Amino acid sequence: MIALDFPPVRILIVEDDPLMQLGLEQSLQEHEQITIVGLAEDGYLGVSMALDLKPDVVVMDIGLPRLDGIAATQQIKKAAPEIRVVMLTSHTTETEIIAALSSGADAYCIKGTSIDRLIAAIAAAQEGATYLDPQIARKVIEHLKPPVVPGNLGQLSQRELEVLKLMVEGMSNPEIATKLYLSPNTIKTHVRGIMNKLAVDDRVQAAVVALRAGLV
Repeated sequence: MIALDFPPVRILIVEDDPLMQLGLEQSLQEHEQITIVGLAEDGYLGVSMALDLKPDVVVMDIGLPRLDGIAATQQIKKAAPEIRVVMLTSHTTETEIIAALSSGADAYCIKGTSIDRLIAAIAAAQEGATYLDPQIARKVIEHLKPPVVPGNLGQLSQRELEVLKLMVEGMSNPEIATKLYLSPNTIKTHVRGIMNKLAVDDRVQAAVVALRAGLV
């Protein structure tokens, strides 16, 4: 289990499968920083509860009754953009992935991923970063904002290249800090430096540069 060093987070789970909903609730509640503030089984209820409870993060399925997770995310983000949305779904087509990210989702995870991966996505969303499950990252490369030429990778220090490789693997800042035996604040500084040198807006775009350059 990864070490959690992000602030306490209040989570709303929007999932129509009762067993999946229960499993998520039990697994996430094992961590003292995480509080489950509500459970919703359809998109309309998810939007209503999100705007009423104001959770820090909504863990959202796509295939929901009445209102799908993409439309629900759009409504939540329009009314309360500060609420982070982590998609957790079995839907993996490019159209659905791009639609979800375009709707304002802050992270995209595939069902069946480890609880540590999901927590990493929640942590990244909490930090205001974008998290993309490594399983589907390559599917969306061509649909993202065209990155700078890979030659800009030459501006990165050896340590920044190490951090970038781990970012591509889907690691959060706390995970990278543990892997490299550095402090989370040091990793945040490296991530900012990487994004500045590559002239990108978020971690996903930085990963795209690395993938296109054959770094991984």
